[in-house]
Amino acid sequence: MSAESNGNRPGLVQSIERSAGSYPGSTALYFEGEAITYKELNLRANRVANGLKGLGVEKGDRVAIMLPNIPEFVYALLGTLKLGAVAVPFNTLYKGGEILHILKDSGAKVLFALINFAPMINELRPELPALEQVILTGERNLLFAHPESTAFMQIVLPGDFIKDLDEAYQKTGNILLKVMEALGVKEAWYKHCGSIRVRGEKIATFVISEVEGIGLINAVIFLGPLDTRDFLRVVWVPPEIRDKVLEPLTSVQQETGTIPSWDQVKETAVAAIEEGFQVEVKGGSMVRDELFGYEKLRSLAYKER
Repeated sequence: MSAESNGNRPGLVQSIERSAGSYPGSTALYFEGEAITYKELNLRANRVANGLKGLGVEKGDRVAIMLPNIPEFVYALLGTLKLGAVAVPFNTLYKGGEILHILKDSGAKVLFALINFAPMINELRPELPALEQVILTGERNLLFAHPESTAFMQIVLPGDFIKDLDEAYQKTGNILLKVMEALGVKEAWYKHCGSIRVRGEKIATFVISEVEGIGLINAVIFLGPLDTRDFLRVVWVPPEIRDKVLEPLTSVQQETGTIPSWDQVKETAVAAIEEGFQVEVKGGSMVRDELFGYEKLRSLAYKER
């Protein structure tokens, strides 16, 4: 690791490095049953520092750290300090407006955050010209579903159909907005890569990906209210990130007073997709590429469990 000379390194960094040399096998961190030695801690911090250096981070640059009490927070902090960059850690319980203010005020060049913050960060990035890199780690976002409360849609497109990802996200967001309007939802809005919201609550979400030359758009619409308490009895979520993993949700029923049938959703979605992508949607069995995309995504989902 080549960063600042030892004389200019912060005391915390020097202390960790001395301990890694003198007591390499001693426990530095203990998290969820795993003991992390000083040698491992210093090695992982060096990897972070070298990674940041490779991204162009220099002495004095601001590196924001929005992570809970997990080992990755320590790696990110030490790696930042090793480079002589300025760490800007802040509370994961902060809301969108507070996060925007901190990132804009600090002029952070890089942000470390949990994976489940990705949709929010994507929505804020157009207002953060200084933010060049976002490094995601940790817990994945939890997406709850119930056959009576959610509608899943998958759009399979030729790989060359999506030439501009930002444009594809914008088109898909507008398509879902038209679906919301057709279902009677008022005040729905879409800003950037991620979710359709009513006020600050998520009512639909989608992701665009490419699998072996095939473009996939997967969307979820919340038709009725979901009670997540039953899920949390079997899925443990750290308390400090629970309100981020479980974003505030609303549904078509909560906004309009009625829950639409699947036929209503399908009819409005097909019309919006045809208009938005200038394609014709035909009923019937899936064609080869659609079946391949479905099976590929399904296999990836099982693999990640």
